[in-house]
Amino acid sequence: MSWLHDALRRLPGPDSDAAGSVRARADDILRPRGALARLDDVAVHMAAWQRTAAPRVARPAALVFAGDHGVAEQGGVSAYPTEVTAAMLAACRQGKATICALARSVGATLDTVDVGVGRPTADIRYEAAMTAERFDAVVAEAVAAVDALDTDLLVLGEIGIGNTTAAAALAGALLGGDASTWVGRGTGIDDDGLDRKRAAVAAVMERSSGLSDPIEIMRHAGGAELTAMAAATVAARLRSIAVVLDGYVVTSAVLPLHVAAPGALDHCIVGHCSSEPGHRRVLERIGKPVLLDLGMRLGEGSGAMVAVPIVRAACDAVVEVATFTEWFGRRPG
Repeated sequence: MSWLHDALRRLPGPDSDAAGSVRARADDILRPRGALARLDDVAVHMAAWQRTAAPRVARPAALVFAGDHGVAEQGGVSAYPTEVTAAMLAACRQGKATICALARSVGATLDTVDVGVGRPTADIRYEAAMTAERFDAVVAEAVAAVDALDTDLLVLGEIGIGNTTAAAALAGALLGGDASTWVGRGTGIDDDGLDRKRAAVAAVMERSSGLSDPIEIMRHAGGAELTAMAAATVAARLRSIAVVLDGYVVTSAVLPLHVAAPGALDHCIVGHCSSEPGHRRVLERIGKPVLLDLGMRLGEGSGAMVAVPIVRAACDAVVEVATFTEWFGRRPG
């Protein structure tokens, strides 16, 4: 936990000169001013974090973290048994999962990191998800995974039966409100399962109500793969790597960073908004727009990966297009 606390105090900022240069180029680009305004914003964002006036996406990479949850084993909060986590991890490692196909389609590398498959966290209804020692070990593993990458854009994803319960519990514990507003059907639970899921999230919110440190709340209410994604996000920031966030689980995982240190997610882009009702509420809190809204609810980093070509196109549409000044010697008007 000390690594995250320390890292959040020394986060590098963006390169304002590079961002300003790309903004000026976008304003002079050979098309009507503002015609691709949202894409121009993405290009400026990438310039700021790649620290160059010629941003590009040439080496996208994905890290998918996997872990099991005690609340899923004991609480009846998922439509699938926890053994499915291991099966999905195996499919991913054999190139047969959806995220594998999507990564191939955009030319991204894909690495999976097992931070708890077959080693579930504690049942968060009754006790902290992880001990401080296990929390620190997960953080270290995630940081090492990011440090091993050669990438100019990082996609984060997860595999873990029951992790929408952990995501809802974490968001609720951090932001408060009625537990039911954070809970959706996840993998497709029935009404009885939805009631159990709501009750589980309410129990976590009650148990965590006396905690004030967002990182400690993450240790209590989250899970191994959620913690890993939060740590990976910070590790990427330290290397000035832009991150594309996936759905509800990923966004909830990084929420403690935003609460602990506003601005900690400035290097992040939100790839999409999922169909989970709590996702929009978390996005409103972190104040980030989304690139896609397709009602996706798969996880694995799939929605974020689908957004990678948009980020690449945004950069190309500024860097590889002539400006009015270059083409005519001046901007008309």
